[in-house]
Amino acid sequence: MRKDKRIVIYQAKTGAIEFKEDVFAETIWATQAQIAQVFEIDQSVVSRHVKNIFKAKEVNVKSNMQKMHIPNSDKLVALYSLDVVLSIGYRANSGKAIQFRQWATKTLRSHIVEGYTINKKRINKNYKAFLKAVEQVKALLPSSNSVGASDALELIKMFAGTWFSLNAYDKENFPKTGATRKEFQFTAQELNNALRDLKAELTKIGEISGLFGIENKKQGIEGILGNVLQSFGGKDLYPTIEEKAAHLLYFIVKNHPLIDGNKRSGAFAFVWFLRKVGRLNIASMTPEALTVLTLLVAESNPKDKEKIIGLILLILK
Repeated sequence: MRKDKRIVIYQAKTGAIEFKEDVFAETIWATQAQIAQVFEIDQSVVSRHVKNIFKAKEVNVKSNMQKMHIPNSDKLVALYSLDVVLSIGYRANSGKAIQFRQWATKTLRSHIVEGYTINKKRINKNYKAFLKAVEQVKALLPSSNSVGASDALELIKMFAGTWFSLNAYDKENFPKTGATRKEFQFTAQELNNALRDLKAELTKIGEISGLFGIENKKQGIEGILGNVLQSFGGKDLYPTIEEKAAHLLYFIVKNHPLIDGNKRSGAFAFVWFLRKVGRLNIASMTPEALTVLTLLVAESNPKDKEKIIGLILLILK
């Protein structure tokens, strides 16, 4: 945190701990006097709680307390991190502390039940960082791509519950493998039959041309599925369900086994495969998100194949 900025910490009407500070700060630092003011308790009570918190190793002393000079004085004052402030809020017995705990319990319950929590004020303050995260996703595409920022937001929704998982892209820290190893049985003929059923349904509503789904070469889809499921010495080339699904989508979209409909057929085969093996999560794999993911694969540079596969594995994590 930039220490030349003034920090104001207070409790909102909801009971939430709020603060005004440098928007690029990762945490806040407050004095015992400020913490006492927030929870309306005596400073000696704060001091006792701090001592017990550090003694119990609830938080680490070294990373959660620092001493610095106050303005126009040589006197050192101890500052405590947000983690310490929250810990005191759970220990204090004042009305303000009770109000804080009620808010915290409600927020935690929402996070567990809904899978996410949102602080709109903080998102607004960090909007530029959010847009930067969107641009990082789009960076996988060539300059001529047709995926806009609003579409990329659908992709971000699939990232482990929060767009902060884009940090994996920033550090190129994609998963190298999946997590699900499962025995299953089906043939290329089953997939081809499913694709024919898809063509029949799309033909009924006039959504496709007569060339849709016709293979460029014999055994195109069968060959791709065979590559995805192949093994050497009794070991699968792609050992997990997630790796198989990712490569199935990638190969159908990028290898163009069909005269027309490679992207739609690839997306369909991807979902079909995940459903067959019981790994489809319809809560995250929305039609919009699947569309953007497929376009991302289609318009990506072949040299970024490993990144794209890693991206799909991250989404399926």
